[in-house]
Amino acid sequence: MIIPSTSVTAASPAATFLGLASGAKGEHSRIIGQQYCELDSQRLARTESAAVVAHDSVSAPATGSDKISVMSSFAEPRRCLSVVVPALNEERTIGELLTRVLESPWVGEVFVVDDGSSDRTVERVRELDDERVNLQQHGVNRGKGAALRTGLACVTLEFAVVQDADLEYDPAEYGVLLGPLVAGVADVVYGSRFISGRPHRVLYFWHSVGNRFLTVLSNAFTNLNLTDMETCYKMFRREVIQSIDIEEDRFGFEPEITAKLAAAQLRIYEVGISYNGRTYADGKKIGWKDGVRAVYCVLKYSSIGRRIRR
Repeated sequence: MIIPSTSVTAASPAATFLGLASGAKGEHSRIIGQQYCELDSQRLARTESAAVVAHDSVSAPATGSDKISVMSSFAEPRRCLSVVVPALNEERTIGELLTRVLESPWVGEVFVVDDGSSDRTVERVRELDDERVNLQQHGVNRGKGAALRTGLACVTLEFAVVQDADLEYDPAEYGVLLGPLVAGVADVVYGSRFISGRPHRVLYFWHSVGNRFLTVLSNAFTNLNLTDMETCYKMFRREVIQSIDIEEDRFGFEPEITAKLAAAQLRIYEVGISYNGRTYADGKKIGWKDGVRAVYCVLKYSSIGRRIRR
């Protein structure tokens, strides 16, 4: 269990899950965190009186209700996070995305895996002058799962997160995702697009229906109660993700990894995140065939599917 040993003062929920992002270096991250705190301040004021006061030190493991207080006590941001970015023809967004990623005070290394791009994605990555950025290349397109298999095998820091190369998910929220991990109460954290009061771009109805259907189907076979199985934002303890054999090469990674995490009986948390979805004109790649494959993967990697495959 990874728990910070630094003694810290009591912190309100606004200063933890919502406020961690505001400690990020760079004006963008500071403003985002500040806005989240302001937007939720009234709601948090109603619940803060019921919160457990944080311990003076979080050096001891938390049990029962003590977990609540531990999750309200964090060390200062430190470079403990590895970011894996699968990329395919993202020359329009990859530069800005990586700039935002590198603004986070939590990020210690970034692995961009170019999955056979035919545009200038690789050149855009090489233009960045930051020793934390590492470029891996696939000679041909092999799929998101294959790119993540390559990148996640390289990470060396305490925690790892999957980051799409577009701008749908905001790196300023890494602190929110890291909360339960740094507190030592979680092994994996999912960023849910469906439990947050933060800004969401309004887009495709049937995509939303499909996402919720796949989540319910996955939950039925894993006995989890996730709200967003298909989310990109999945953050892990390094030893957890590197202990799992990733078999799927494309978007089947999401139901596969969820089933395998559930089978390992790991501690999984969800936190709410914002979402700036893009259209197909913007370069969105997932399609209905990937949805069909996801259904197949839910069944394939379920306990029933595992028994059949034996």
